[in-house]
Amino acid sequence: MKTTQISKTPTSLVVLAFAAIYIIWGSTYLAIRVAVETLPPFLAGGCRFFAAGGLMFVFLRWKGFAIPTSSQWRHAAITGTLLLVGGNGLVMWAERTVPSGLTALIIALAPVWFALLEWLRPGGARPQLKTVAGIIIGFVGVTMLITPRGGTTLAPGYWVGPFGLMLAGISWAAGSLYSKHNTNDASPWMNSAAQMICGGAGLLVVGFLLGEPFRTEWSRVTSRSLAALAYLTVVGSWVGFSAYVWLLSVSTPTRVSTYAYVNPVIAVFLGWALLHEVVTVQMIWGTVVIVAGVVTITVPGAAAEPLLRRARRQLARLAT
Repeated sequence: MKTTQISKTPTSLVVLAFAAIYIIWGSTYLAIRVAVETLPPFLAGGCRFFAAGGLMFVFLRWKGFAIPTSSQWRHAAITGTLLLVGGNGLVMWAERTVPSGLTALIIALAPVWFALLEWLRPGGARPQLKTVAGIIIGFVGVTMLITPRGGTTLAPGYWVGPFGLMLAGISWAAGSLYSKHNTNDASPWMNSAAQMICGGAGLLVVGFLLGEPFRTEWSRVTSRSLAALAYLTVVGSWVGFSAYVWLLSVSTPTRVSTYAYVNPVIAVFLGWALLHEVVTVQMIWGTVVIVAGVVTITVPGAAAEPLLRRARRQLARLAT
């Protein structure tokens, strides 16, 4: 049944959806960093997703879409909690202190969590050798791209944020796999709206439990943080998250998870184009290896082999 659905999916829509999660989510690292400069992370995330999901829900009802059933709401609550509370919420929390490069590196471990959780779940399949090779190549490329040169002194408690990001990646992969392997008869768009409503509500609850409304200096909230939050709500949530939820229903989790390799590339490009950041040779080689890893995972084995050999040669050259 799933194979039939995938075969009937227009290729152009799949390409556009992948472009959305590759490009848009690559820009959200910057937007999140700007938003949490003065806004509390969990309340900001809650407002983002609750508003995006609520407005999308109203629009879909106006267009005649059916209200989700109790079982569909339960599915949305589980998935929304894993994806948005555990996944996105921890990213926003960590980006208050963790550098954006290290954030991108740790989030780039997402395909590893996808493969491991897919293997560990009941009835799961062991990842193919090609998939493992692609994951390794992509991870090496991301490391080359964003690992700073030279030694740095780590501040006390430095690893608290990175540990939270690792938990975020695991939670995101778990929510994605749950959504993939537990059928939901609601339309992908209504399903996306329900997940954002549930996830947004969960983030707001976490924010209130942590006392964010009472510890935040609201008079110091800047217009640029509010603009970043608006961008995350409209572009990151409506377009990016909806495309992601739809892709999970028509593609494989491993292929969808390749956004984690491409997003750092987009982030570096935006930094160069908008903030005039320096692009080094190390970054260029990292980009080449990342793309090789993505292609290795997504292209059939025989077609990917030449690119895999090329990536191995480049890695060997850089190691000497």
